[in-house]
Amino acid sequence: MIWIPITVLAAAFQVARNAAQRSLLTGAGPWGATLVRFLFGLPFSLAFVAIALMVTPVSPHPSWAFLGWSALGGGMQIGATAALLVSMHRSSFALGAAFQQSGLPFAAILGFLLFGDHLSGPAWGGLALATGGLIALSWPRGEGKHDWTAAGLGTLSGFCFAVSANAFRQASLALDSANPIPAALITVAVVQALQSIALTTWLIFRDRASLGAALRSWRVSLGAGFFGAAASAGWFVALALAPAGPVRAVGVVEMPIAALAGRRLFAERLGLRQWIAGAVTAVGVILTALG
Repeated sequence: MIWIPITVLAAAFQVARNAAQRSLLTGAGPWGATLVRFLFGLPFSLAFVAIALMVTPVSPHPSWAFLGWSALGGGMQIGATAALLVSMHRSSFALGAAFQQSGLPFAAILGFLLFGDHLSGPAWGGLALATGGLIALSWPRGEGKHDWTAAGLGTLSGFCFAVSANAFRQASLALDSANPIPAALITVAVVQALQSIALTTWLIFRDRASLGAALRSWRVSLGAGFFGAAASAGWFVALALAPAGPVRAVGVVEMPIAALAGRRLFAERLGLRQWIAGAVTAVGVILTALG
C-alpha cells in the first residue's frame, strides 16, 4: 500500500506545479506554460533516475512497446495540461483541479476494458460517488445562459490524463516489470525528453513569443519544472505499483489542497454546494482506496 502516500505527495506537488504554471499563462500562453513542466523538469527527472539507479541497479529493456506507450502518454499529457490550464484560467484554480478529476472514472473504465485491471464492488461504488460529486461541482449556479467551456476543457483534460495514466503504467511495465520504481523514474525522464523536444520544436515554428516568455520567466519556470518532475515521479511510481483507477481515486486529494492554495494564492473562495460536493467526492475516494 506504499503507493497511497506516494500518490498523496504527488498530488501536493502537482498543485504547486499548477500554481506556478497558472502564473505564467498571461505571458507565455497555454502552450508556453505547458512546456515549462517538461523542459525545466527534465534535469530533475534525470537526477531522480541517477539516484534510483545508485540505490537499485537495474538493466531495463527498451522496446517498441515501451516507446509507443511513452509517446502516446506523453502526447495526451501535453494536451491535458494545456486544457487544464485554460480551464483554471476561465473558472478558478480549485475548480479547474476538480474538473480534472473526471479522469478518475475514465482511468478506471479504460484500465478495466483495455488492460483487465480489477476493481471490487465497493471500489466501483466509490467511483460512482466521486463522479457524482464532480458533476455537482461543475454544475453552474443561477439561471440563464452558462459558459460550459471551463467544465468541457476540464473534462477533456481528465480524459487525456486518464489515457496517459494507463499508457504510462503500460510503458513502465514494458520497460522492467520486475523493478517498478526505477522503471517508472526512467519512463518519466524518457517521456519528458520526448515532450520537451516535440513542444519546443512546435513553438519555434508556431509561437516563438510564447517560447521566449517561458524562457525569460526562468525562475518561475524552474520552480514549475521541479514540482512537475517530483509530481510525475510520484505518479509514475504509484502507477507502476497499482492500477490507474485506484491511483487516480486517491489523487483526488488534490482537490482540497487546490482549494486551500486557490484561496491563499489567488483569493478564490468556494461556495457551500461546492464544499458539499467535494465531501461527497472524498467519500468516494475513500471507498475506492479501501476497495
